[in-house]
Amino acid sequence: MSKSGKNKAAASTSPNDRIITQNRKARHNYLVLDTLECGIMLVGSEVKSLRAGRVSLEEAYARLKGNEVWLIGCDIAEYVEANRFNHTPRRSRKLLLHRGEIKRFAHRAYEKGLTLVPLEMHFQRGLAKVVLGICRGKQRHDKREAMKKAQVNRDIRRQMMRR
Repeated sequence: MSKSGKNKAAASTSPNDRIITQNRKARHNYLVLDTLECGIMLVGSEVKSLRAGRVSLEEAYARLKGNEVWLIGCDIAEYVEANRFNHTPRRSRKLLLHRGEIKRFAHRAYEKGLTLVPLEMHFQRGLAKVVLGICRGKQRHDKREAMKKAQVNRDIRRQMMRR
């Protein structure tokens, strides 16, 4: 094995590279058409809360305001030790995208009546990143159909394990 292979394996197990939280309901409620990873502007106490895993993406969504994309409704709990320098838990946070990505990605969601939904938040090389998805809301019958398919796949796997 080459040296570069060892370094990649060591980097992936670093405490600086890990998933903070996932929005599991998003894949149930929405059909994800495309995804994009972007940075997020945070203050120090927010980063400390993220490292402690105290964040919720359940009601969060992204919105295009002017030429910027903002994450709205993301709840990052206050950091206890931050005293008077603490942050507001549900404030809007700016997402860091290149101008071309905003044109391609965010405008596409805005024009076609789709929604920008945060799917996951993670650390990459010590920096907080958000995975945004362009999503279309699922109808009730679509959700039922997806649940039926998942149940059939589970049953097939169980039967294969028994044989």
